[in-house]
Amino acid sequence: MTSPRPLDSDDESGRLEDHVLHRITAIVGTKAPREGEIFIGDDAAVLHAFAGQTIISTDVCVYGVHLDQNLFSLEDMGFKAVTSALSDLAAMGAWPRGIVLGVCAPAGSDLDALHRGVALAATLCDAPVVGGDLTSGRDIALTVTVFGECPGGGAVLRSTAAPGDGIYVTAPLGRAAAGLRLARAGASLDDELVLAQRRPWPRLREGLALRSAGVSAMMDVSDGLSTDLHRMADASGVGFALDRVPVAHGALTEEALNGGEDYELLFTTSDEARLLLVCADREVPPPIRIGTVTKDVNVRTLLGEPLPRGGWEHRL
Repeated sequence: MTSPRPLDSDDESGRLEDHVLHRITAIVGTKAPREGEIFIGDDAAVLHAFAGQTIISTDVCVYGVHLDQNLFSLEDMGFKAVTSALSDLAAMGAWPRGIVLGVCAPAGSDLDALHRGVALAATLCDAPVVGGDLTSGRDIALTVTVFGECPGGGAVLRSTAAPGDGIYVTAPLGRAAAGLRLARAGASLDDELVLAQRRPWPRLREGLALRSAGVSAMMDVSDGLSTDLHRMADASGVGFALDRVPVAHGALTEEALNGGEDYELLFTTSDEARLLLVCADREVPPPIRIGTVTKDVNVRTLLGEPLPRGGWEHRL
């Protein structure tokens, strides 16, 4: 496969759809299909049958809404759009099989940079880009559809938490929100917390381990612990009593509760011994217990006080 030709700002032929698609194919085609599969180049992708349950999710990322365009690049946007979408597979305990992209952008946008970020994320997550589409529009937006599989079935839902279960997260929270705060104050883009905002990582290995450990319910922390925990409780018809909020080094308690975009996994289980054993066996960090699921749906507390929803919600 040839290397993509740099786009000259005066080269109008290089902006025609077929030319742009050729360059993008060269950028994102980092993983070859298996025999009998077809990725980019036909009217649709062809994949071998999925093992167990097939898991599908779609996320939309808009430059300037989901990522501050005054601080972060289109390459960052491409990376973050892919990893945040793959986080939804991690939350079900699924492993990715493919990614499809839908790009909308004004004429003259640096689509090469956008797709370099996509390609890096897809390569690091071992998830091939198998197709997509381009169109022109007023804003830069990237829709990412991800396909995954759960061999043997048993995708973990957010609606199956049970009274008495422990509530856990995979790591301390607030890193991404702290990174955004620091970036706005002039911190380096390579700062560890800033990287958590611009280049988040999906907990795919952790999700597989937790499904194997038989956790009862799971979701990712994308909009803030306070909001996402309420969503899990609503879906499961339960309440919760939190004993603690684990705050990442350099973050504030408010950021850990309400900041969002951490993409850690929030889950419940009644068997902590099995949980810790499987995590050790799979060489993933031990999770942090933060509270207990309650039978009373009206109990929604942190240290005995009511916990309101404080995370991110779009206004439509």
